[in-house]
Amino acid sequence: MTIHTNTTPRMLQAGQKRWPDLYDLKKLWHPEWFQSNRKRKNFFEGWYIKNVSIAENETLSFIPGVSFNEHDAHAFVQVISNKTDKPWYFKYPLGDFRFATDRFAATINRSSFSASHINVDLKDDNNHICGSLSFKNQVRYPASFRRPGIMGWYRYVPFMECYHGVVSLDHDITGTIEINGKKRSFDGGKGYIEKDWGRSMPESWIWMQSNNFDQDKTSFMLSVARIPWLRSYFTGFLGFFINKDQTIHFGTYTGARISHLEHEDTQLTLTIAGKNYYLHVRGEKEASARNKGGLKAPNDGQMNRVIHESVDSRISLVLTDKQGKPLFEGVGTSAGLEMVGDTSLLAP
Repeated sequence: MTIHTNTTPRMLQAGQKRWPDLYDLKKLWHPEWFQSNRKRKNFFEGWYIKNVSIAENETLSFIPGVSFNEHDAHAFVQVISNKTDKPWYFKYPLGDFRFATDRFAATINRSSFSASHINVDLKDDNNHICGSLSFKNQVRYPASFRRPGIMGWYRYVPFMECYHGVVSLDHDITGTIEINGKKRSFDGGKGYIEKDWGRSMPESWIWMQSNNFDQDKTSFMLSVARIPWLRSYFTGFLGFFINKDQTIHFGTYTGARISHLEHEDTQLTLTIAGKNYYLHVRGEKEASARNKGGLKAPNDGQMNRVIHESVDSRISLVLTDKQGKPLFEGVGTSAGLEMVGDTSLLAP
């Protein structure tokens, strides 16, 4: 495994034009790899590694990442728990971040993260989070030349504000994490991994995800966002629904559309109309979760925006054919849910 350190100002500013190397070309079809950025000085990248215990009484998400900018460049690990009102943010020098060029594998200080396991040792003046988790039986997102990931052909567009990738749609977990002396077991639990990279998160967006359904081998993710495009904007969306052997990929690039979207306080409803189906979605946060989860999010490469995410929401799904015949109905729990900015801009 080749490890590189991305630390110098030259790498942060990297504005010189040059021919792409083999790594630059191969990573187009591997969004889970560290994507780097050699053309802009302001850039972020982070993975979202969600872990839910078998009893669903513990949800713990780790977000390792980097923020390249001329004001406060650093590496970080954010940690979200359903047991706390505020996430932890562990900040490190850029020199503490290292990455592999042939897989998703990154280290930040004494912690390591990959598609198959994580080992964490995170400490500040008041907190200590340590332990290891292993991931097995992963369901990977398929990649091809036509669809090199969840973004479809938009992945090839070089000027997008933000890019999105899915690493593992669903997997099994073993291991234990200790938080300030209290051990939390994730043996038999379920996990999910995705990532974002680019310059900034969108002006407004909705994101929801769950792979904790009563129906086995079921996973769902949806992201709807206001996307800058040339000198204008459009509402773009992407996501997937899997249930055993059935998989639906949906997004702006597939010809599907959002025919209904309504957001009120802590809940939203929307309908995705595909060629042969309707997918009716309802997301609900607990009222007490209205202002929980003050995550740091990137704006022009800097981690200076605050958003709120719930990791114990509910997602109700009803899939029908065009004639209204039910094909699936279920509720996803321990769900991640974000409703950020003016979501009325996203309505059709």
